[in-house]
Amino acid sequence: MKDLANKTVTELHALMAAGDTTPSEITKAVAVRIAEEEPVVEAYVTTLVDQAEEEASACDARVKEHGLAGTLDAIPYALKDNMCTDGILTTCSSKILSNFKPPYNCTVYNRLEDKGGILIGKTNMDEFAMGSSCETSALRRTTNPWNPEYVPGGSSGGSAAAVASGMAPYALGSDTGGSIRQPAALCGVVGMKPTYGLVSRYGLVAFASSLDQIGTFTKDVEDCAVVMDAIVGHDAKDSTSVPEQHIDMLTGLKSGVKGMKIGISQAFMGEGLQDEIRKSLDEAIRVYTELGAEIVDVDFTMLDYALPAYYLIASAEASSNLARYDGVRYGVRAEDYDGLVDMYVKSRSEGFGDEVKRRIMLGTYALSAGYYDAYYKKAMKVRTLIIQEYKKVYQSCDLLLTPTTATTSFKFGERTANPLAMYLSDLYTVPVNIAGIPAVSIPAGLDAKGLPIGLQLAGPAFSEDTILKAAWAYEDQTRYTDLRAPLQKK
Repeated sequence: MKDLANKTVTELHALMAAGDTTPSEITKAVAVRIAEEEPVVEAYVTTLVDQAEEEASACDARVKEHGLAGTLDAIPYALKDNMCTDGILTTCSSKILSNFKPPYNCTVYNRLEDKGGILIGKTNMDEFAMGSSCETSALRRTTNPWNPEYVPGGSSGGSAAAVASGMAPYALGSDTGGSIRQPAALCGVVGMKPTYGLVSRYGLVAFASSLDQIGTFTKDVEDCAVVMDAIVGHDAKDSTSVPEQHIDMLTGLKSGVKGMKIGISQAFMGEGLQDEIRKSLDEAIRVYTELGAEIVDVDFTMLDYALPAYYLIASAEASSNLARYDGVRYGVRAEDYDGLVDMYVKSRSEGFGDEVKRRIMLGTYALSAGYYDAYYKKAMKVRTLIIQEYKKVYQSCDLLLTPTTATTSFKFGERTANPLAMYLSDLYTVPVNIAGIPAVSIPAGLDAKGLPIGLQLAGPAFSEDTILKAAWAYEDQTRYTDLRAPLQKK
């Protein structure tokens, strides 16, 4: 089937436009890849293969008669399982929502459907998006397509693994502290977290409302621009949605980086940074210099404070947001209980996993009387300082280039016994969420173990077009996005 499962969205669109393939052939190729890879990778919580093939078959005649409506028309895709889909399981990979079918759709799903997209499945994740390895999922153990002994990253590990293994041409995930960019780096795909408020959060199950943002997983940068262009825009149903903000991510995508100022900070090169990642960063600096960009040194002094501030803010908001899961209105209810309060306690104790309970308790403590000022209020002050520092940094450069992660992927169980070690996986990504600015992780080769390396480009609010332009220029020179994970057939 022309190896359709490994093609990019733009390549698939071109093949259909030329009459060299059909929607049914594409969806069938992805379905075959799912049948082959899913037993090992376990990227999906729910697959919708039969439904997708029916939709694709209906597209065949329409496309033949009227042509394609756009680049995403008749292309299958996957959604992280914390995005509501009417009548389709939306579990957040938690026991407490294992039977939950929402009565409405999230906005991003509706927008992709309007573009002709075909939903092929809902992907696994860390429970309620709380984790950095996909190991806190109560339902699946998603593996890294490059090596099944290693984690795919998290919390959007299923979406990253699905795209990396060819089980979806593209996918959406959510990013609260790095949950798109970190698994994108570990799985060797492109992952973008947009400016806060640029993409509607309506229908996204909330973890930390002031930090959560929906973004994309794609095989290359051009696809990232295409998918981002489809999902951005104001949504009256989301009170945090920014007014209509036009960002042309496609027109100037391939125009180069000559004259662009790219900032480098030594704060992101500290102890614990894997040598191979440091070398990849040096290579990227050389590439950008040769392309005409100016490399400038910038100071970033708040990195050490970003992580503790993030986990205080995120845990506090999680404590509030997850109070709604009580076994009364929806979700799983404990079977044996004595009275209403006991039902609450047992339903939540049995339904939530250890990591979720840990963060709820931390957040509740931080918000409690006598500790609010000492912890939560202080964390919010640190957040303001980080926002101010980014604004200062971007006075002297257009973008900031950093590693996405300090290390490449790690083995299952390697960091689960030490929550702090797991939290440090997000060290380079959380400042972006705190500041509400956009960033992308792009593939930067492989380490000695054959595991992907990712680099991060971050810019000021609403600079997605500049970020993607720089990302495409690097991709065009290195072609690391052409690398594909080996098949993991059982």
